[in-house]
Amino acid sequence: MAKTFDKIAYNSLNDFVYGCAPNPVKCKNGMVIGGGEVYPELNFTLPPMELTAATMPEVKEIYTEMINGVLKRAKELYAPGIVVEFEMLPEMTLVPEWGIEVTSLLHNAMAEFEAKHGLKTALRATPGDVREFKRPPMMRSGEIFNNVLKTFEGAAKAGADFLAIETTGGKEIHDDALVNADLTKVIFALGIMGCRDMKFIWEHIVRIAGETGSIAAGDTACGFANTAMVLAHKGFIPNVFSAVVRVASVARTLAAYEAGAVGPNKDCGYEGVYCKAIAGVPIAMEGKSAACAHLSAVGNIAAAVADLWSNESVTPVRMLSDIAPVVSIEQLIYDCRLMNVAKQKGYGVTFRDFLADSDSKLDPQAYVLRPDVVFDLSKELVKAKTPFLRTKLGAKLAIDAIRKAVDTNEVVIAEREKNWLDIMDSQVESIPDDEEKFWQEIKGELDLSTFIPSEYGLK
Repeated sequence: MAKTFDKIAYNSLNDFVYGCAPNPVKCKNGMVIGGGEVYPELNFTLPPMELTAATMPEVKEIYTEMINGVLKRAKELYAPGIVVEFEMLPEMTLVPEWGIEVTSLLHNAMAEFEAKHGLKTALRATPGDVREFKRPPMMRSGEIFNNVLKTFEGAAKAGADFLAIETTGGKEIHDDALVNADLTKVIFALGIMGCRDMKFIWEHIVRIAGETGSIAAGDTACGFANTAMVLAHKGFIPNVFSAVVRVASVARTLAAYEAGAVGPNKDCGYEGVYCKAIAGVPIAMEGKSAACAHLSAVGNIAAAVADLWSNESVTPVRMLSDIAPVVSIEQLIYDCRLMNVAKQKGYGVTFRDFLADSDSKLDPQAYVLRPDVVFDLSKELVKAKTPFLRTKLGAKLAIDAIRKAVDTNEVVIAEREKNWLDIMDSQVESIPDDEEKFWQEIKGELDLSTFIPSEYGLK
């Protein structure tokens, strides 16, 4: 059932803290996400290798070694529970049977370990959004789209507790828009293409979850805002631009919850903090303990309101102590243990603020994740009546918040980036509030060979 969020889920900033969500999610085994405790979420993947029918036996051996090692170490460290995310490689969604088979393998190993040792576990299955493998992409029909849905259904029936995905609708335009730091096209890609695609596919995922008894969890703007973050880190685009894209991406990720998803949001969706503030859903986040997968400027602040704490992803490279997934689960468990103890002793808000204050001044991408900033901006975001207007407003709010923070020395940005605040402001102001008018105005500036307008409900 479609939901409308016209107010935030919190009455007090002091309640907006890690480990607790207004709308916690309960698994079949009683494990509750967002019910008072932060749990680790471990993500692992294959080493570089060819994935074919002939290599599937080796694939299953690798996943078996990884899951058994992770479960054993979690038990040794007295973890109260863990979540494992199985992010499927593209081939595992293009050939649904492969992704379903590994999902079953992981579920069976986790269920057997839980029955034997009492370790609470939950499995997140994340099929790949392989619709983009056909160019221009067929977003709403065709064999590839059907295989995505088949993978979801099969994974749910194979025992996945949570269903998630990193959708890519709008990347056909967004990638070039990022490289050229064109906020007008970013907002079109996120606010019109992305939000429409999210509504479409998440209605399907929510239906599948309802039919299979699994949980429709959430999405991420990884291919959009995280791509911006990586480009900013490499110096290709301004940090302030990346920060604005992050807040502009909120409406797109929130669309999953408007379609009926309930969380936990996916780890690489840093904009999940806004979804938690608005929809009250639990969220997964990643930061310093995800350095095995990528570098970032938000290592501590990302944990400030997290309900699951993730390593992003790691391959089973052998380190001095053990394989990397086992190392990662140890790091995550210790991180969560510290956060939970601080909260139990009455210092949850204080520790949250330490996490935020340690990062927020040094980069605008961290600043827009501050709990107080998220809280204030979310109150304004919910006033927008449509996802498109929320996207446009998100960009404007981020620009204004960063400018004010620069003026009061709450965040430091390079001198060369200050002009970008004015440039982006002008771009946002030039965008009409009417979606159809915006589409007709921008159509002539887009490469229409890269996407099919009708796949986004555009004429």
